[in-house]
Amino acid sequence: MRTTVLAVVMVTLCVMMVDADVKPQKDFNLQRFAGRWYRLGLAYDSPSFVPFRSKLRASMGVVTALPNGNVNLTMWELTPLGCVIKVYSYEKTNLAGQFSYFSSRHNIVKDITVVDTNYSEYALVLKNKVFNREYTQVALYGRAQTARVDVIQKFKALALSQHFPRESILIPPPAENCPSSRSG
Repeated sequence: MRTTVLAVVMVTLCVMMVDADVKPQKDFNLQRFAGRWYRLGLAYDSPSFVPFRSKLRASMGVVTALPNGNVNLTMWELTPLGCVIKVYSYEKTNLAGQFSYFSSRHNIVKDITVVDTNYSEYALVLKNKVFNREYTQVALYGRAQTARVDVIQKFKALALSQHFPRESILIPPPAENCPSSRSG
C-alpha cells in the first residue's frame, strides 16, 4: 500500500513539473491558429513506437475552432492500410492554448499545449499523457510542407529540453497523396 501511494505521489509530482515547465503561447489566439497544418516533426520516445520511426511520414491536419472555444482536429495519416482520416475533439481548459481530449485508444485523458506559434508559419505543440508511465510528445507543425532550418532547430531545442534522446527527434519525409487532392 505504501509503495502504491508513493508511486501515485511521484507520478503526480512529475506531471506537475512538466506542466510547470511548459506554458502555452502567451496571448494564444484560437481563431488565428485554426486552419491547415502539416506535422513536420515529431519527438516521441515510447518503446512501442521505436519500430515505426522509419515508417513515419509527415501528415496533414485541419484545426477547426468551435464557438465554445473547443477544437476539432481532422488529421490525414499515411498508414500501411493507406491514407486514414482521424478526427479528434479537444476541449479547452482554463488556459488559452491548452486543451485536453479523451483517447479512446488508450482510455485516458491527454493534454495538448500550444507552446509556441507565429500562426502563419509554425507551431510547437506538446502532448502529455500518463499511461503506465509518463509519455510526452513534441510536434512541429507548419502551414507549408517544409520549414525553415531555424524553425526546425527551435523544435529540436524544445524536444531536447524535454529530455528526448536525439534519435527520438524525427523530421519525416512528406506523405505522398495523403490526403489525395480530392479530399484535402
